[in-house]
Amino acid sequence: MAGGWTADGAVQQQIDDSIQDAVARARAQLAGGPSLSHCEECGDAIPEARRAAVPGVRLCVECQAERDRQQSSATSPYNRRGSKDSQLR
Repeated sequence: MAGGWTADGAVQQQIDDSIQDAVARARAQLAGGPSLSHCEECGDAIPEARRAAVPGVRLCVECQAERDRQQSSATSPYNRRGSKDSQLR
């Protein structure tokens, strides 16, 4: 059922678009190619088990955890796609 000026299914479409955006962002962050034997940030050896489990790994566990913390604080948990502010730009 449509509400006000929205079309039928508009809310579900917005949810689907948000999920597709998140999946695309996650896929873009996946590494490819051969794994490195040493971390490209700190130079510590990357264990063989990590290299086998994560194809294309480039960082040790500590450096990857720090990068994940930085990236998670930089992204907003709010979907601004349908907000009034985004339409004013």
